[in-house]
Amino acid sequence: MSNIGLVIEERSRDIGDFLVGRLIPFRKKRMIGPFIFIDHMGPTQLGPKNYMDVDQHPHIGLSTLTYMLEGELMHEDSIGTCQRISPGSVNWMTAGRGVSHTERTPEDLRGKVFTAHGYQIWVALPKVLEEVEPEFHHIPGSELPRWKDGDTSFTLVAGEGYGRKSPVPVHSPLFMVEIKNGSTYQLNVDGKLKGEIGICIVEGGIVACDQEISKGNILVSKVEDVCDVQLKPNTHLLLFGGEPFPEERHIYWNFVSTSKEKIEVAKEQWRQRTFPMMQNDSTYVPLPR
Repeated sequence: MSNIGLVIEERSRDIGDFLVGRLIPFRKKRMIGPFIFIDHMGPTQLGPKNYMDVDQHPHIGLSTLTYMLEGELMHEDSIGTCQRISPGSVNWMTAGRGVSHTERTPEDLRGKVFTAHGYQIWVALPKVLEEVEPEFHHIPGSELPRWKDGDTSFTLVAGEGYGRKSPVPVHSPLFMVEIKNGSTYQLNVDGKLKGEIGICIVEGGIVACDQEISKGNILVSKVEDVCDVQLKPNTHLLLFGGEPFPEERHIYWNFVSTSKEKIEVAKEQWRQRTFPMMQNDSTYVPLPR
């Protein structure tokens, strides 16, 4: 009996000059633990004229986790944050009752050619925290727990796992672990991670429950019941997941909530531009029809 509940193949999405791969939500799997949205950005070459520039847009009811593997972005938001993110660091923004933000290529990289590669992730908030005040935290990569097992390296990006805890201030039991190996490696996560488990294959490939699966896919394990996974040489993985919420989450565009009514209010506020807006940025991404 296979312990793989589902294999989700990356689907392309165009966001202007930047092509991303949508992994979740998926019609058969809306969430993995509290993770409700994952976009894979790149890898793609940017410059000298096309860059990643996402204009001002809103969020409610979630935290965003930006994790770059290559390239850099500048984050600015309606609570006054201006923070550059480099590979290996974490930008964690909790939208709560409402926040607007932009993500753009830094000015000093314009006119240059470089590779951009990373993940934009949304984590739903617990019901009791959906209306919290917005917050932003930047955690340098040097502060994240890192360890090795032979030539296989681990980084705990967020949450708890493997007896360690990341400094990213998450709001529910979850984990995100980056794994890179050189030679073939047998990965056993039994007892090391709690809750639903997603395995995102960034590079390389794995063998799980006698099935070979290559990059560009997510494996979703059955809750608390995951088989051993063999990493092929030079594989790069992201493990993520955690305890699922008891309530259903609704998602419309950039809004996440347990309440459809709250989403309707946020939609109307964005249409009328009474939503919390940035003071130094007049750009505006219209609400999609």
